[in-house]
Amino acid sequence: MKERMILFFIRTVLWKVALWWCKSLRIKRTGNERFDVLRFEKKNYVVAFWHHSMMIGWFLHRPLPNQTVSALVSQSKDGEYLSNVIERWGFTMFRGSSHIGGKEAMQLMTDAVNAGSSICITPDGPRGPRHEMKMGTVRLAQKTGVHLVLVGIAAKKKKQLRSWDKFEVPIPFTNVVACYSEPLVVPQELNGESLEALKLNMQQRLIELTLQAEKMLRSTSRVFDQNGRQV
Repeated sequence: MKERMILFFIRTVLWKVALWWCKSLRIKRTGNERFDVLRFEKKNYVVAFWHHSMMIGWFLHRPLPNQTVSALVSQSKDGEYLSNVIERWGFTMFRGSSHIGGKEAMQLMTDAVNAGSSICITPDGPRGPRHEMKMGTVRLAQKTGVHLVLVGIAAKKKKQLRSWDKFEVPIPFTNVVACYSEPLVVPQELNGESLEALKLNMQQRLIELTLQAEKMLRSTSRVFDQNGRQV
C-alpha cells in the first residue's frame, strides 16, 4: 500500500514540482552551438553528464517535439521512482542492468539509438565511483557512430546530499552554468588500450567542463535571466 501511494504521488505531483523547480533556475549554457545544431536537426547523439548533476542534466535535454530521447534507469526501487519522474518529462524509459557497461544495458541503448533515439546518460552511475566514467558510454557512441557530447554542470546555490555521488539539488531561482564539449565521433578502429585512453581523456574532459562551470559561477556576482543572459 505504501509503495503504491508513493508511486501515485510521484506520477501525479512530484514530477510537476520537479519541472517547476528546474524551470525557475537561471541557466547559462556555453559551448553548446554545435550540439544545438545536432539537436534541432534531429540527429541522434549521446549526451553525458555526471550523476550528481542529473536533475539539471535531464531537464536541459528534454526531448523536443517529434524527437525521442531515451534514458537507462536501473531496476532498483530508486530507479523505479526516478523513471516515473523523467518519463513525465518526455523521455523514453527502459530498465536495464545496474552496470552501464553490461551486455544487457549496451544492447538496450544500441537498439534505442538504431531505432532513432538519442541517449542521455550518467557515465559514473548508478553506483559510482563518483566522476569515474564507465566504458559503456564511449562504446555506445563508437558502436552506433553517433556524436558523444559531454556537459559539465554547476549550480551556485544547492543542497548537497550525503549520497555516494554527493547529489546536488539546486535552490530555486539560483544561477546555473552548463559547459558543453564539441561533439565527438569515436573512431571505429579504437580498441583495447587506445579505447581505454580515449575513455580516460573523456573522463578528464568532463571533470574539466564541470570545473569550468563552477569557475564561471564564481567569477560573476550578477544573476542570469531566464535566457541565460546576465542582468
